[in-house]
Amino acid sequence: MYVLYFSPGAASLCVHLALLEIGAPHELRKLDLDAGEQRSPAYLKLNPNGLVPTLLIQNRPFFEAAACLMTLAERHAAAGLAPPAESLERAAWNQWLLHLANTLQPAFRLWFYPSDLSADEALQAAIKDGARARIETTWQRIDAHLAAHGPYLLGAHVSAPDLMLIMLMRWSRNMPRPATDWPALADFARRMKARASWQALYAAEGLTEWA
Repeated sequence: MYVLYFSPGAASLCVHLALLEIGAPHELRKLDLDAGEQRSPAYLKLNPNGLVPTLLIQNRPFFEAAACLMTLAERHAAAGLAPPAESLERAAWNQWLLHLANTLQPAFRLWFYPSDLSADEALQAAIKDGARARIETTWQRIDAHLAAHGPYLLGAHVSAPDLMLIMLMRWSRNMPRPATDWPALADFARRMKARASWQALYAAEGLTEWA
């Protein structure tokens, strides 16, 4: 039994999706981020970063969404969320997962929380502009890839990077140009949102936007 500490729609979403995709028994423990539960002494013992997700595996805590995705895909190989380790597809899998985690996800952090870098409002606006430019450039690049090599990041089948991608696309829903402004990404979103795992996640997390 896995235990996932989560907040609805947060970075835990892709890990929750993975648990649903592989059909692994799991327990959800919700954190109220607005109330600061992620900074409680008890939670910081599990995740000293004070962020979600934290995934308990045999009662041992692990964090970082991409790392949790990699672990689940490898522990449940029969679910098909990762290609064989020796394949070129696995190299592409590594590439996409780390690209999303290292390039796109940090840009969203700057978009949502420019005050992390500056208290100056003018500078915060500049930070948001830069983050938006990076996000939109990444959407353009991924859209072109999906149009040429899709319908999913590795081609014909859903894998772990797709779970992170759909989470990040959801984060863009209220931006001036959401990810679905790009046609191949819009098609990708329709496919992913039609999956049983997406429907189950929305019910479990109580989400309504971008259903």
